[in-house]
Amino acid sequence: MSLEKKIVEDLKKAMKEKDATRLSCLRMLKTALKNLQVEKRRELIDPEIEAVISSLIKKGKESVAEFRKAGREDLALKEESEVAVFYGYMPEQLTPENIEKTIKEIILELSAEKPSDLGKVMKTAMSKMAGKAQGKEVNEIAKRLLA
Repeated sequence: MSLEKKIVEDLKKAMKEKDATRLSCLRMLKTALKNLQVEKRRELIDPEIEAVISSLIKKGKESVAEFRKAGREDLALKEESEVAVFYGYMPEQLTPENIEKTIKEIILELSAEKPSDLGKVMKTAMSKMAGKAQGKEVNEIAKRLLA
């Protein structure tokens, strides 16, 4: 079953079960997907859908940090639960240890030695780990290893 069909099925299920958080998240996701579909003027493929989900996860994590900084723990918790729903539609996420191992392999493969090689490393790393890791986390680990 394609990712888009799974999202539609889960949306129907959330409506029947009156799961407000899940329903809200899936509606937000469906809208974002529809906007991209209209923009591209074709059906979306799973990697494009995963990119949209990843972007929603990134925005959600940023919101959590902002809410916590403002002392709004209630909104931070709500946002975290939404992010958790989105993670359910992503491939298995890599652990920081696995990300570090992959980046070390890429650094050896590219003979990268200094921080100015970060761009080459990130380009290769994100193509290998697309959908399996957040770019910010990969970037932080790559910077640390190249320093």
